[in-house]
Amino acid sequence: MTYSELVTAIQTYTENTFPATTLADSTVVSSTTQINRFIQQAEQRIYNSVQFPPLRRNVTGNTTSTNKYLSCPTDFLSSYSLAVIDATGNYEYLLNKDVNFIRQAYPNPTTDVGIPKYYALFGPTVSGSTITTELSFILGPTPDAAYSVELHYYYYPLSITAGTSTAVTWLSENFDTVLLYGSLVEAYTYMKGESDMVALYDGKYKEALALAKRLGDGLERSDAYRSGQARLAPLPQNNGVQ
Repeated sequence: MTYSELVTAIQTYTENTFPATTLADSTVVSSTTQINRFIQQAEQRIYNSVQFPPLRRNVTGNTTSTNKYLSCPTDFLSSYSLAVIDATGNYEYLLNKDVNFIRQAYPNPTTDVGIPKYYALFGPTVSGSTITTELSFILGPTPDAAYSVELHYYYYPLSITAGTSTAVTWLSENFDTVLLYGSLVEAYTYMKGESDMVALYDGKYKEALALAKRLGDGLERSDAYRSGQARLAPLPQNNGVQ
């Protein structure tokens, strides 16, 4: 389903073109802005409900010797894994811990140095006296050299609303039903529509979301090595026993 097809479907299902409206402060909100908001809200709900493969990104970087902090990517939401690559090219995956664990295990970051074994999400980075919106990791022990690192992390992919009328995304191509019904729930909520229609589309959305979760958190996690990822239990098999 392309962006144009999604917009047309929203307008057809709701029987509403969402004409431009003027706010109390004289700001004009266009039809496109309104519909895009429904779609973006639906995308956010879906992406926070199911961990699809397109939500994962991979980046490489380097630690700094004697610096216990490592900056997160600007679009970082949460981590899947963080690995340190030693001089021979071997990967050593760090264990995700709380900040207090690292502080207790390595109380003196100046002398407790070596190849990192643990990491924790530390919080926003600080530039001078300004706290930025970007996050950072704390490593334990403090790196004793500039090690290469590889981070797999969760982020929001580009919205279908950011492209042209023919734009598609992985979600719109593979699970257009969950995107459509999610957008309709947002649209009917905006319209203050009849409660039975809101309930109808919400039910359709949840049905489509359940199928999406079966793939994203079920089939694609059935043989996952790490247990930190969202994973549905496999369905019981019928071995002929009644």
